[in-house]
Amino acid sequence: MILGIGGFLHSAACAFIRDGVLTAAVEQKKIARQERPGQLPLEAIAEVLRLSNAGGDHARVQCVAIARPFPAGSETLLHVTLRGMFPDSRLVVVEHHEAHAASAYYASPFEHATVLTLDRLGDFRCGARWRGEGNRLTVERELFYPDSLGDLYGRVTELLGFNRNADEHKVQWLSTAGDRSYAGLFEEILGIANGADWPRIHASWFDGRRLSRGGFSAKFYDSLGLKDEAEIPERMRAQVAAGVQAAVESAVSRMAGDAPRLCLAGGLAYNALLVAALERRHEVFVQPASGNIGTAIGAAMYAAHTVLGCSARTPLHDLCLGPAYTAEEVKMVLENCKLRFRYLLTTEELIETAVREINDQKIVAWMQGRMEFGPRALGNRSILASPLNPYSTENLNVYIKHREPFRKFAASVPAELAQEYFDVGPNGRFLATVGRVRPAHRKTFDSAVLGDALVRVHTVHRQDNPLYHRLLLAAGEKTGLPVLYNTSFNLFNDPLVCSPRDAVRSFYSSGIDALFAGNFFVEK
Repeated sequence: MILGIGGFLHSAACAFIRDGVLTAAVEQKKIARQERPGQLPLEAIAEVLRLSNAGGDHARVQCVAIARPFPAGSETLLHVTLRGMFPDSRLVVVEHHEAHAASAYYASPFEHATVLTLDRLGDFRCGARWRGEGNRLTVERELFYPDSLGDLYGRVTELLGFNRNADEHKVQWLSTAGDRSYAGLFEEILGIANGADWPRIHASWFDGRRLSRGGFSAKFYDSLGLKDEAEIPERMRAQVAAGVQAAVESAVSRMAGDAPRLCLAGGLAYNALLVAALERRHEVFVQPASGNIGTAIGAAMYAAHTVLGCSARTPLHDLCLGPAYTAEEVKMVLENCKLRFRYLLTTEELIETAVREINDQKIVAWMQGRMEFGPRALGNRSILASPLNPYSTENLNVYIKHREPFRKFAASVPAELAQEYFDVGPNGRFLATVGRVRPAHRKTFDSAVLGDALVRVHTVHRQDNPLYHRLLLAAGEKTGLPVLYNTSFNLFNDPLVCSPRDAVRSFYSSGIDALFAGNFFVEK
């Protein structure tokens, strides 16, 4: 029994490995509905222990693996606290990028692979290339701040008027609307314009006295043809986003070299366009919860393989690793909220009712089974709509998610039918890449298409999520299209819903038409 803890300073999470199986993984902000940066994620610890049937006896936990960085102050106090909670456990401390690398390599199907870990600033390092062989990870080359791809991407995020370290995904999707005419400029900033295979950023592109708009220097604005510190004009925003996206893709491709098999982790691995670009040259596995939360998984896997000598891999069959709720628990919340509901007696009735609601051009919330780990909804905490509803994207963006029109929704499709509609790689299983719509279906999915016929594709395997897979097939039997638009069940920058109470709150704070929480059906 191994407990992994990561993200102490931001995005704290816990994971648990029991007998070689990843049995649970939970983020503190989802289970507690708040974060306490710098503190132990006590609610998340308790939940993964409960889910792994180890909650009543901490002495059975053999190893506690914690990923750096730790909060400022006394590390001794942290050690004493953990020793008091787990008196018979071995403590393993894992460096930040080692945890990232372990989370990607030991969860991958590869026995030999190159591993890239890339983030803004994890432990002094902001990136590293590793060689994975059998049960061993060896660092080959490291990237240190300020030569940070993640930091540059964050600076551009702020330059374009978004929030750095939070809205980088907006820049990614905005980039699909622009040409890549500024790619050369950002390659020059990264120091790879002359063929270098490793980024090296020159300080002249930034001005340390400037505390807003990314801190870019007069030299940068002059290269864009703008007055110093001018706001980026609307006509240039997508081009600037496309330029930094292209340059980062080029830099990462050079860092990977000619490796036939590539594993990715770290915050930059959330960039689905980057993953899709790499899939064209390599066999790629992305650890889908690749940011700070993923270091909890990585710490546990590092302890299992490197410290305790486990040889069998720890695969990610799915990411539904959080809590589920019984019918009694859901019913209690609905009754306490004085809501009218209907209980659907069978799975067949549940599926039939949901398909009918969706086909009536309604938007439904779908809360089933165990909560997903990570930022992406994979069919257990999802908001769903039909691609055949001509107003689905507008309604989802404007009236429910309250977000920009260039941010499109994922299309969930049964894995065995995906290639009929989309050209997509294997990382579509976790919504970690993008695909392209087949020409014959372009008009059908027009509302979800990004530039160049790109679309976010979620390939649903029957063994990963049988109920959601069945819902998609039932939608196909009714309409001829086994595809549903899928976005995360959360609102106003809240975490993904976890409990029935979270679901009810989000349902009644939005324009969602119907809620399916287990077999309970609630409509407005």
